Amino acid sequence: MGLCERCKKSQATFHLTNLEPGGAKVERHLCENCAVEEGLLQIQKAPVNINDILGHFVAGSKSGAAKLSNLICEECGISYIEFRNQGMLGCANDYEVFREPLAKLLEHTHDGGLHHTGKVPRSLGVQRTSQQDIRHLRRQLEEAVVAEDYERAAELRDRIRTMETA
Repeated sequence: MGLCERCKKSQATFHLTNLEPGGAKVERHLCENCAVEEGLLQIQKAPVNINDILGHFVAGSKSGAAKLSNLICEECGISYIEFRNQGMLGCANDYEVFREPLAKLLEHTHDGGLHHTGKVPRSLGVQRTSQQDIRHLRRQLEEAVVAEDYERAAELRDRIRTMETA
């Protein structure tokens, strides 16, 4: 890219884009050192172990991990720990055996919901339903109210009403 716009010495490797309230886009290009100095980036001192991160994400607490390690599907013989390490279930029965930890994983993945929020292949001919959009807007509305952003909340409320009457 180019040089850091702060120190003008090192290669800019940290790129930040902010959207201003009026809709203007402000871009900043900094080197790693300047980004750290401005508090925009933290450097990991110890090496990151992806299994530790995924283990914490999926299993939760240590007591929960001990409980989950005892879960084993009687049909295919896969344990929850094997699923966690491989990322693949062994059979259809695993969805029932691992129901509770899978539900927690899906909640984390889908912003608190247990329903699919991703894309649908065009070949299926299914359009995204307005109900999905309304649920998403309602979640945003709740967040805006909690953040006391009443102007945004009013906009979201109006959009929801328009979609519900359409």
